[in-house]
Amino acid sequence: MEETLFNRLIGTWTLVELTEVALESGDISYPMGKSPKSLIIYNPDGYMSAQIMNPERENFNQEHWKGANAEEYIQEVSTYLAYSGPFYADEEKQILSHTMFISLFPNWTGQTQNRVIHFENEYLILESGKPFFAEGKEVVHKLKWKRAENLKTKS
Repeated sequence: MEETLFNRLIGTWTLVELTEVALESGDISYPMGKSPKSLIIYNPDGYMSAQIMNPERENFNQEHWKGANAEEYIQEVSTYLAYSGPFYADEEKQILSHTMFISLFPNWTGQTQNRVIHFENEYLILESGKPFFAEGKEVVHKLKWKRAENLKTKS
């Protein structure tokens, strides 16, 4: 198999770190906690799926999500991110594009978002293509991924 950017992505990755950097101050925060739990999967058919969560999120007060209270829903959506759809890797520009066919955040459905991509040793590094506003500050995200190990044998 040719060693293209697209081919290097194929497989399942787990998130090592997600940082949010404020452009004005340089302050760093961890929007999904310091040890996020996540999978991003790139398939050879050109589709991807990403799910990221803060592992410190609390359980709902009942077994089923229907009937949960407003605070539980707010906590759920503020500590979880999920989307899936086609992806495209631009070799020349070193840009990875994710098109959100479906998304937990409805505003993203149908959007294409670009990520600056590079590899550092065994790590896949994705950075938000352009700054965005979070809690009144202009920020960028940096995500550090590593290839998933056999998750079936871990608890």
